[in-house]
Amino acid sequence: MSNLHDLYQDILLEHNNRPRNFRKLEDANRQADGYNPLCGDQITLYLKVEDDVITDVAFQGVGCAISRASASMLTQTVKGQTLAKAEEIFDGFHSLITDPDADVDYEALGDLEVLSGVSAFPTRIKCAVLAWHTFNAAIEGKDDSITTE
Repeated sequence: MSNLHDLYQDILLEHNNRPRNFRKLEDANRQADGYNPLCGDQITLYLKVEDDVITDVAFQGVGCAISRASASMLTQTVKGQTLAKAEEIFDGFHSLITDPDADVDYEALGDLEVLSGVSAFPTRIKCAVLAWHTFNAAIEGKDDSITTE
């Protein structure tokens, strides 16, 4: 079990130190901003959606390791997905983080499973879900900044 814990830690640290798709997406046709006042995490999420498919996704911002890792993993997971599939992934991830007893399709979530341990730390849940709620707002075309409060 210790080796599994170490692997999870390694994945989180890798995504925090070298976040994937960390850039401004110049040709984005959807974007949203998110803020977690509890931890100070701030994110701008950019999407390029063509024919209901997320063809590119990126983010910029500052935040704790969990927030950055979650945003990085989000971008890898939803890129190339249809909007409908991305929303399914959002629902699964949200259940994983907020309901430890939920029946979750771990295969669909891939590396996102490493964030499941966050559910044991209620104050860190907001760090993990910030990017996802911001992503959901971008999909829905909401103009207001998203907050975890």
